[in-house]
Amino acid sequence: MDTFFMILKLLGGLAMFLYGMEVMGDGLKQGSGNALKNVLGKLTHNAFLGVVTGALVTAVIQSSTATIVLTVGLIGAGVLNLRQAVSIVLGANIGTTVTAQIIRLMDVDSSGDSILVFFKPDTLAPIALIIGIICVMFIKKEASKNIGMIALGFGILFMGLLGMTDAVEPLSSSKAFADVLQRFSEMPVLGIGVGLVCTVIVQSSSAMVGILQALSVTGAMTFELIYPIIMGINLGTCVTTAIVCSIGSSKDAKRTGIVHIVFNTVGTILFMIAMTVLRQAGFMPNLWEDVVNSGGIANFQTIFNLVTAIVLLPFTGILVKIACAIIKEDEEPEAVQYPELAVLDSKLMMTPPLALSEVNKLALEMAQIARDNVELSLKQFKEYNGEVSTLINDSEEKLDYFTDRADHYLIELSSHIKTEGDKRQHNMLMQCIRDIERIGDYATNFDELAKKKAEKEVKFSKIAKKEFELINDAVLEILRLTIESMKDENDYVARRIEPLEEVIDDMVLLLKNRHTDRLCDGICSINGGLIFMDVLTYLERTADQCSSIAMLLLGKNNDAISQNHHLYMQELHTSSDQSYLAEQDNRRAQYLTPIKNLK
Repeated sequence: MDTFFMILKLLGGLAMFLYGMEVMGDGLKQGSGNALKNVLGKLTHNAFLGVVTGALVTAVIQSSTATIVLTVGLIGAGVLNLRQAVSIVLGANIGTTVTAQIIRLMDVDSSGDSILVFFKPDTLAPIALIIGIICVMFIKKEASKNIGMIALGFGILFMGLLGMTDAVEPLSSSKAFADVLQRFSEMPVLGIGVGLVCTVIVQSSSAMVGILQALSVTGAMTFELIYPIIMGINLGTCVTTAIVCSIGSSKDAKRTGIVHIVFNTVGTILFMIAMTVLRQAGFMPNLWEDVVNSGGIANFQTIFNLVTAIVLLPFTGILVKIACAIIKEDEEPEAVQYPELAVLDSKLMMTPPLALSEVNKLALEMAQIARDNVELSLKQFKEYNGEVSTLINDSEEKLDYFTDRADHYLIELSSHIKTEGDKRQHNMLMQCIRDIERIGDYATNFDELAKKKAEKEVKFSKIAKKEFELINDAVLEILRLTIESMKDENDYVARRIEPLEEVIDDMVLLLKNRHTDRLCDGICSINGGLIFMDVLTYLERTADQCSSIAMLLLGKNNDAISQNHHLYMQELHTSSDQSYLAEQDNRRAQYLTPIKNLK
């Protein structure tokens, strides 16, 4: 019965440990997620920086598997190539040792020192939990919530560790336990196998090393016992990574999983050979039977991963070749219909800011397609071309498909969104993509009207052509500003959109009145007049969608705008905002005044 309760307490402690790691990792990811893509993309241009980056990112998100899965997602999105991914894999193994170095605080001996006592886990854990709950429940700022999650995770992790330590403490006097450990000590290969299998079951190398560190309180963990188990743990973490990398991924993503396996396997073999040679040579004869504590286990894991990375770093090219030899290119590569959609990788959902950043990249691509389509379709009024019409319709189908895929991806991503900032970005993209799709629809409307104009042999009057050219320029300019504001998330550029939209509204009203006069005077035909009026309507709606996107961009960081776009615009139009009025005057001089002066 005592054994049952000991196992129950051990598993309960392990559960808390794993949950604490997840909570702490989530807090760290949410706090730094916006920078992850830039760090991974920009600091991996040489192998050394790639290793450092992989180590730092893994230290932040507390999981080498998570780092490699993120890397795989970024390969698919085109942010990273295979060589960059390999260097990140080398660094990820180093970064995962940070958890063990934190856990070594169990070895702190305060010896009555009032300062050192605060660094003991049984003191740190409740302090971290108190800080965490205060930040989460009583401080409403998002940054404080992230800090609170990190502190809570840290506290829960140590509570779980203390639970495991208490559970295994009776084993220090168990002869049966000592006998089992002795057998493992005599068979290093068995130790590697146990470490591998247990890591595959637990799905966390940090948790397995944590269990070893908890068992170290029994005083029965010798160096010759723990070193093969730690190497087995490193092999075990490859299995999960390889499975994840192989599911619905590109060739390079699968090769990344292969590199991780080859790297850890070669490292284990080299280390086992080195350890065997050193032991046979009588190197530090007392080392092998020395009892190791939590710090000793953490140090060996760090040394093993660090030395392996240093030794294999010059051979990254060979690792890439091995992976490419195992995962070969198809003789006839499968055609990818829409490579732009590679950014919608479900693996990136584990870090929502990163996933949202990639969706934003797709939205920007869609906006450029929509603008190009509008420009092409407006040129159709000068000289209609059936082949150009086909291109416009193909691009429109592409936009519709992108919209559908992006909608589904964002809906799936919504369950992973946790912070207020990510929710704002998510909501903005959901609506923004729909606005872009509507702009694409208007481009096809222009093309259809141009076709009707050509079929009915309608001719615009000379003044109508000049008017048409000026308002086209204004609409293409507002589309350009919209894309620029999306690309840089630039509020200054976004604020320049609404004044131009107001000027376009004034231009449309003026041109409709003028065209009505020309119809009454018989200068324009009825068919020509109807087409011209419809074109003006769709131009105005195109500008309206640009205004809507600008309001979404501005509202992302402004509650007053996000909660009521119409009220904000009404106040803006009736206010004496000098920058707004100055921009509006500039745009009137640029577009409205020349139209008024046309004769």
